[in-house]
Amino acid sequence: MKRIQPVIVLLFIVSAISASAQEKKSPLSGVIGANFEFGGDRVAEIYFTNGNTQSVRAGQGGHFYAGAEYRFPKAQKLALRGTVGIKYVTTAADNAHIRLTRIPLQFTANVYPVQKLRIAAGLSAHTGIRFNADGIMQNLSFQSANGPVFEIAYAGIGLTYTAMKYKNKEYGDVYSANAFGFSFSTTFGKKKK
Repeated sequence: MKRIQPVIVLLFIVSAISASAQEKKSPLSGVIGANFEFGGDRVAEIYFTNGNTQSVRAGQGGHFYAGAEYRFPKAQKLALRGTVGIKYVTTAADNAHIRLTRIPLQFTANVYPVQKLRIAAGLSAHTGIRFNADGIMQNLSFQSANGPVFEIAYAGIGLTYTAMKYKNKEYGDVYSANAFGFSFSTTFGKKKK
């Protein structure tokens, strides 16, 4: 049930944005996007029978999200964004589905100095942080975490940086989940001029 709640929130946001877009009066628009992020401390090391290894890092993963952006009517170069998504990384193991999953909620203040350039800063909160080893090793759960996030993007393509730490619930171990990433995002349902 916990995993269904973000999906319900997401559907509500998208339907509200669609309704406001049809009215052509609201400065609210939808946002969809993806980040591909790298970095952080090693949560696990996977050893394969062919001698290869693969690390699962706390900041690593594909982050797919949706949400809304609000452009201030009297200050069109300023906007607020809020998104919810899933961040996911898996391994090359073919006999087990080993993965690290989290539900990121992100809130940013955005400046558009020129038409296609966006500079953002805000807060990212990760919940439901779980490493599932699919029976190969011990599963791990982490406390919810938050930290600052920064992004610079041009025409929807950008670079991101998130600073965050994950704390293991069972043992109290702390892992750096700092991550650099490449972002791709677009807005839809904007008010027509």
